[in-house]
Amino acid sequence: MKEPENHSCQWLITAAVIVTQDDGRRILDNGAVAVADGRVTAVGPVSDFADLSVEKRLDLGNALLMPGLINAHTHVSMTFFRGLADDLPLMKWLTEYIFPREQRLDPDIVELGALLGCAEMLRTGATSFADMYLFEDAVAAAVDKAGLRCLLGEAVFAFPTPASATAEESLARIRRQAERYKAHPRLSVAVMPHTVYTTTPEILAACRDLADDLKLPVHIHLAETRSEVESCLEQHGRRPVAYCRDLGLLRPSTSVAHGVELNDGELDILAQAGVTVAHNPRSNMKLASGVAPVPGMLSRGMLPALGTDGAASNNALNMFAEMSACALLHKVRGLDPTLCPAQIVLDMATLGGAKALGLEGLGRITPGAPADMIALDLSSPNLQPLYRPVSHLVYAASGHEVMMTMVDGRPLYHNGQWLTIDYPLLLKEAAKLKKWAGVPSMPLSAGAY
Repeated sequence: MKEPENHSCQWLITAAVIVTQDDGRRILDNGAVAVADGRVTAVGPVSDFADLSVEKRLDLGNALLMPGLINAHTHVSMTFFRGLADDLPLMKWLTEYIFPREQRLDPDIVELGALLGCAEMLRTGATSFADMYLFEDAVAAAVDKAGLRCLLGEAVFAFPTPASATAEESLARIRRQAERYKAHPRLSVAVMPHTVYTTTPEILAACRDLADDLKLPVHIHLAETRSEVESCLEQHGRRPVAYCRDLGLLRPSTSVAHGVELNDGELDILAQAGVTVAHNPRSNMKLASGVAPVPGMLSRGMLPALGTDGAASNNALNMFAEMSACALLHKVRGLDPTLCPAQIVLDMATLGGAKALGLEGLGRITPGAPADMIALDLSSPNLQPLYRPVSHLVYAASGHEVMMTMVDGRPLYHNGQWLTIDYPLLLKEAAKLKKWAGVPSMPLSAGAY
């Protein structure tokens, strides 16, 4: 154990089991974590901390302490579309149900939806996320209040949005956001062109140039569906990966969402460029977009990240559900039970997500790492008996065993209580979203589609 130099800490957190996700993937029984100034200062057996001066102790008892999960792709505010339109193909879902309602968006609605999404992620163990949407300053306000960590980006389109009349206005927003949040401890900014089919070569080049100028990462939906590939071939004479490569968008600081329609050559391109793919298994399954070739990524030395996508197409922001879906989907797809084993999937949801967000100190409990941690109640019946903790995290846990969520050394959720969010008030405000969306009091039947 590496003790803090002053032999003191602000928090000493103890738990029956600690899954560190360090380089050796150590799992400690009856362990402790010391935290000071928002960072982990020491990790080890409880007995090693006998002489440590401690301001506050948090004894989690029969709990499993682990790094917070990282949601590498979502549209957090889209909680206001949860369940609005299901069982539809992607383009019909977007053009007939989502885009028309998004024309009525305003910052207040976006902030409310984002705060609701933050509450859900805190409850189910996500501590960081990458968010692409409109009015991202409103998302930032919600994240700042809730206390999570976020890589945010104003979505850039070729057509007018409620937030920006032109792509140039969106890029100007990103520039202002980068300046506004450059010193924020938990908020950072990326350039986020929406897709290849909602932008132009000129817009994507401008996104690349802005990222170069401000030294920002890039995040884009890429190769999500077969129709996207066909459209890109028709309009640009190249498939999406080659198109973005030729525009200079593929680099180690780039992450792409979905990556479903990727052939072997494209996997080679992404691997050589150091790009991270944010895999969204549940959203891809629900929209019947296809199955991303995750085993092919892993065989090339890539570590994909995991994301939920928005609650409009998932319909949850639960990273435990994504881990389970990822592990099971690729086994049945490949007819091979050894594909995507539990440890690899947990790595995707922690260390892979950290790379996707450009925050590679995250996703682990080691000295110097940000103190972003969650704890699960091991007395839950679905976690009994405990043979292999990582197996339970991927195959048995639902996310609702989470009893504590901490970000930057600050508890945000503990034993059923949100400590930074007035949840009863949030529920009252969220009830207004159905009226805003224009949904009748009775749910739509399948025939209404």
